[in-house]
Amino acid sequence: MSMASERPSLTSHRRVTYLAFRTDAREHDRATQRRLAARLAALMGCEFHEARGIATGSTGDLGYVVPDVTITSLETARALGIRGEEDLFGGVVPFPFVATKTISHPLIGPAAVAPPGWQSDFPERVRDVTLAGWSAFSASDARAAGRRLLRHGDVRIKLASGIGGSGQSVAHDEAELDAQLTAIGPADFANGVVVERNLVDVRTYSVGRVRVGSLRASYIGTQRTTPSRHGKEVYGGSNIQVARGGFDALEALTLEDGARRAIAMARAYHEAALACFAGMLASRSNYDIAEGRDATGRQCLGVLEQSWRLGGASGAEVAALEALNDDAALQTVRASTTEVHGPNVPIPEGATLYFAGVDDHVGPITKYAQVHRDGLS
Repeated sequence: MSMASERPSLTSHRRVTYLAFRTDAREHDRATQRRLAARLAALMGCEFHEARGIATGSTGDLGYVVPDVTITSLETARALGIRGEEDLFGGVVPFPFVATKTISHPLIGPAAVAPPGWQSDFPERVRDVTLAGWSAFSASDARAAGRRLLRHGDVRIKLASGIGGSGQSVAHDEAELDAQLTAIGPADFANGVVVERNLVDVRTYSVGRVRVGSLRASYIGTQRTTPSRHGKEVYGGSNIQVARGGFDALEALTLEDGARRAIAMARAYHEAALACFAGMLASRSNYDIAEGRDATGRQCLGVLEQSWRLGGASGAEVAALEALNDDAALQTVRASTTEVHGPNVPIPEGATLYFAGVDDHVGPITKYAQVHRDGLS
């Protein structure tokens, strides 16, 4: 039975504002994010508004902010009225590189090119919970890092700005390494490139922590892929098991060993980031942890990247938060997001539809989220 009439207010904010910074966002992503922000507004009992970018000093009362990117300036956060986790769904970091994959790895050497604000303490702290690799901000540094890694097997090259597996390639030898790095432009090197040990037969865990007002939850799950219209395997959704509370509540669940190790790694990464980057805050955190085999056949497990913004699992996160908010006695719940490429996709009964249409970039695509009633406990 719903307890909506008895539950306390989640926030003191009167409105929720979806704030779109990106001008290059794909139609299906923009529609999904807008719908997510509207559901957060309903969950919090707030009015819903939408805005594009900001004009510093003239933002007005945005209330609770749902940005489409990680905010990469403390000054911008202050201009938006963000003082803490209770003011946004997402994250704030002090420098742009902190929001990308490049924070996970060290530079190749003391003379390597580094972005403003770079500090070496974080990659040192997370060395035991990430895969072998380096971050590079020049072609020469990336080439040196790649050649060093090739001594032990194939190398994966990842653009710092890539999302959902885009902007990645695998080099099997120096010729392929050189060709792939030559294809990367100066602007991409300025944003950063990750050169990392490649894994095969990969299983990707998602570990997350979310807070909306006074409501907190954490989760462990796995990702799945689906074929695009061109036959390439792309992100197809996430299945998550959600616990009311923080990482302690999640660790108290009965889980298989791989999931338990993934949670420990994500927690270590999360806590290291908060310790190393002054001013950082995140009410929505998601960590992708890969489990697979390297070129020697050795089983490896490590954090690939972080997301401190709306992401692929956010539909499931919001669905789980709604279920937890409706029933104060509910402690755990299962939820999922699904993305299917192609026309005429059936929608399960009770699912929340986020997008069903033709996107100019990816073609026909359907996206929805659902709570699995058999997973309520």
